[in-house]
Amino acid sequence: MNKRILFLLFSVLFVFKSAQGQLSGKEITVLKSDMVKAVENSRLTDSLFSRLDRLPNKTALITGYLGTLEALKAKHAWNPYNKIKYVSRSLKTMKKAIAMDKENMEIRFMRFSIEHFTPSFLGFSKDLDVDRKEIVKHYQNHNFGLADETLVKNVAKFMVESKRCTAEEVKVLKKYY
Repeated sequence: MNKRILFLLFSVLFVFKSAQGQLSGKEITVLKSDMVKAVENSRLTDSLFSRLDRLPNKTALITGYLGTLEALKAKHAWNPYNKIKYVSRSLKTMKKAIAMDKENMEIRFMRFSIEHFTPSFLGFSKDLDVDRKEIVKHYQNHNFGLADETLVKNVAKFMVESKRCTAEEVKVLKKYY
């Protein structure tokens, strides 16, 4: 995966407020930095996953983070069986996160990003169209939840650069960057 795109993905993942008191602002800042490093560090990926998995009463966003870390475990695994196992788990976790908060653009974007980078022949990219349409709907309705201006801009740019959007969707998204 392109490091710039991965950095964007993990920047997106950390634009949320403290998860019901579970993580302080300082912890989120450290976690954000660590997630970027985890892209290239399997031990850090495992450590972050363990840390977040131990949190009680996981919010939809925390669950989405866990799904993203499972996808990183797939990236780091050398055994093809383990890669497929982690991607499968990741997408199940993302489905759970979305069920917890169907309207959360950030979680939809996390799943879209994972599926975008998963080879289509594996059959794991089933929600790309649904998530793309949901993300574009947020832009059409100016409904960005907790997302700040930088996040809104970066997600729009990623969506356009993914080349998975229709011409009409690209017009909507380009207004934001």
